[in-house]
Amino acid sequence: MCYETYARRVTTLLTSGLRQLCQVNLVAIEHQSYEEYISTLAPTTILSVLDMGPLPGTALLEFSVPTALACVDYLLGGPGGDQPTRQLTDLESGLLRNLIEQMLSVLRYAVEPTIGLDPVLRGLEFNPQFVQAAGASDGVIVGSFQMRVGNQVCVSTLCVPFAALLPRLQVGKEGRAQSPAEQLAEQQAAQQVRAALGNVPVEVSLSFAPVQLTPNEIVRLEPGDVIPLRHQVTTPLMVTSGGITFAHALAGRQGSRLAGLVVGNNRRNNP
Repeated sequence: MCYETYARRVTTLLTSGLRQLCQVNLVAIEHQSYEEYISTLAPTTILSVLDMGPLPGTALLEFSVPTALACVDYLLGGPGGDQPTRQLTDLESGLLRNLIEQMLSVLRYAVEPTIGLDPVLRGLEFNPQFVQAAGASDGVIVGSFQMRVGNQVCVSTLCVPFAALLPRLQVGKEGRAQSPAEQLAEQQAAQQVRAALGNVPVEVSLSFAPVQLTPNEIVRLEPGDVIPLRHQVTTPLMVTSGGITFAHALAGRQGSRLAGLVVGNNRRNNP
């Protein structure tokens, strides 16, 4: 509902401010990793980097360069039309920043009843690869909007870190007694998740203790060089998955294949 309110009010803002027929419609709200989100963006685009006070983290408001240039052209009284994909000049960036700040005031109004977000424009970027708003595997909530400005149409996205939103979304839920039907539905959902995850293939590796080398040592490496592993013969190897060591094993052989005999695990320490 917040995003739909934002879309309606931004439509009014753009239409009245640019004096052109504009339309913004909510398309989807998705939970992705930050790396997945960045990989979907064009190599050159408009990325508004936002502080989300009082919430922690960084949000991103993105739309295409041709749409941004069309907005600037209309602000200057131009006819719009086809626009190139290029970086904006200082004058164009200043005009666009003012427009984006007005859009952020609309976003602030739209989300105020739920999470009290107060977005502030920190800067504009043109290359998604230069923006590190979150870790590659961090979860983000991505709202996608179809944005029409005159004859320019693009998909605008709003990316907000999930970890920052979660505490606000849970306000009011704590302390409320669940009904038997809600408890049963929650248990069934948890069972379905466990059943589905139980058959998901997971890559597991058996490895020696890591070796540390200096940059100078790495640069001087040549074919034939020997790197001491510094792993004691009597020390079990590490069984890891996703960067987490969950067991230890001894190297061995089963028939014609190499194998590892598990001698301990860390499941109690890493549930």
